[in-house]
Amino acid sequence: MMTATRTVAVAAVLSLLALTVTAQQPQQTPAPSGRGRIGGIGIGAYPQRTIDDRAAVERGRAAFSANCAFCHGADIRGGDGGPSLLRSSLVLDDKNGELIGPVVRAGRPDRGMPAFAMTPEQIADIAVFMHSFTVAGYDPSRDRPASILVGDAAAGGKFFASKCVACHSTTGDLQGVATRIADPRLLQQSWLMPGSVVGRGAPRPVRARPPTATVTLPSGEKIEGQLDRVDDFAVALKMTDGTRRSFRVGRGAQVTIADPLQPHRDLLKTYRDEDIHNVTAYLSTLK
Repeated sequence: MMTATRTVAVAAVLSLLALTVTAQQPQQTPAPSGRGRIGGIGIGAYPQRTIDDRAAVERGRAAFSANCAFCHGADIRGGDGGPSLLRSSLVLDDKNGELIGPVVRAGRPDRGMPAFAMTPEQIADIAVFMHSFTVAGYDPSRDRPASILVGDAAAGGKFFASKCVACHSTTGDLQGVATRIADPRLLQQSWLMPGSVVGRGAPRPVRARPPTATVTLPSGEKIEGQLDRVDDFAVALKMTDGTRRSFRVGRGAQVTIADPLQPHRDLLKTYRDEDIHNVTAYLSTLK
């Protein structure tokens, strides 16, 4: 039978052995969560993505520039009134737009962000563009050029003649546009998506009517109103009496949208970088 003193000594030895074995066990490194840490610690935790689809990057760049850049900056590091998205946990955890999409389509009214009626394809392109930036370390995209007027004005005039003259005229609505919008960046933004820079130095564009939508119910009844919001699940209309009505998309209900700016939205999918530079250079000559 062990004495009390011997029992305590044996217990101490066993405890020491347990601590030694534990210390010799290989320590498991936690898997990165997709979020980095501040101060240069844990830089490897940022997702390092390889972007192969350069065409998608350029389409996303055009859509982001037209709808998001003035708030979040052309390099997604923040702009006039919007936060940086470079290290947003939502953007870092996003893969193909599945997390970005719901925020874009619903907006964040409490933070001043409107909803955008974008297609899943547009959101996927914007996601590819946002993921193309280097999250940690030096990124050459932060070097802003002294001037964006680097295009060929003659080539821009030919592009304008082939794509834009059906709705616009250099002797009509665009006469003197470079005088009215002297900042080339504002000028570029204003023709990429008219109305997106109103209040930031650009005049309000001539617009016949706001976007409208017609909802055709399964019964055949048609309800028309000014488009307030639309996404993959529902559409909201503002009626002529000022009230608002919402309808679920699907289940036999059909939605038809009439937007005067739809041609601009459609062209956003087709622009090349050189097209944007050329047209901006051409419009800058209309003084």
